[in-house]
Amino acid sequence: MLNADLHCHSTASDGLLPAAEVARRAAQNGVELLALTDHDDLGGLAEARSVADELGMRFVNGVEISIEWGGLQVHILGFAFAADDQVLNTGLTSIRTGRVDRARRMAAELDRIGIHGCYEGAMRHAENSNLISRSHFARYLVEAGVCKDVRSVFESYIVPGRPGYVDHRWATLADSVGWILGAGGVAAVAHPGRYKLSRLEMRLLLDEFKSLGGQAIEVVSGSHSAENVTSFARLAREYGFMASCGSDFHGPGESYVDLGRLAPLPQGLTPVWEAF
Repeated sequence: MLNADLHCHSTASDGLLPAAEVARRAAQNGVELLALTDHDDLGGLAEARSVADELGMRFVNGVEISIEWGGLQVHILGFAFAADDQVLNTGLTSIRTGRVDRARRMAAELDRIGIHGCYEGAMRHAENSNLISRSHFARYLVEAGVCKDVRSVFESYIVPGRPGYVDHRWATLADSVGWILGAGGVAAVAHPGRYKLSRLEMRLLLDEFKSLGGQAIEVVSGSHSAENVTSFARLAREYGFMASCGSDFHGPGESYVDLGRLAPLPQGLTPVWEAF
């Protein structure tokens, strides 16, 4: 099985390493096919591709688009699209614009419970200020001694129902799939095991995704349990989806698994890279 890692992040969004270092680390770890999938931004693609070409590692354009579905934030991966597509870039710009407003509202909520300076603190961790995210807030709260690690911050403060979480209107599922397909790419549901959806709700999401032209689902993810892998492999077969795999690497010491260290896709699935 090809050692493919089709989900990772750089400092172009909320990763800890520049795109070039992400590509270099992937190659050192034996990755044969890499997709850099920064949140709502394509700024690291050229740099990562240059290093991949230099090191003889295959590379495909990627992105992770933030959407809202059923009142939840869901992520859709795009692969092998034209990075200069105007409609895609305009759509991603609209999402990035809303991130700064959300960050200010998050900081205000945290300030109300006595945790001060969060906006400025999070911004110090965001190389791309337009891509400020919950991860940047989490790193600041760890730095400030509020929590011991990033995962604890998410669990205690910045997920739905916690005091630092605020609602935000993202793109729609139709938007994201349309942008990706319009740019000649392949659309996949990212880490479906992370969404708090019932079985029925998951099927409704996948039904809509397929009706819009979605082609794949991330079966093996750094955040997926063995049970998740079995469950989403079954759904991939049932829906006729291609299967994707990705570490969701954000940086050393902060990620579920390192680049290129994933378990292989289960047997009997069509790997998404067969489409490109």
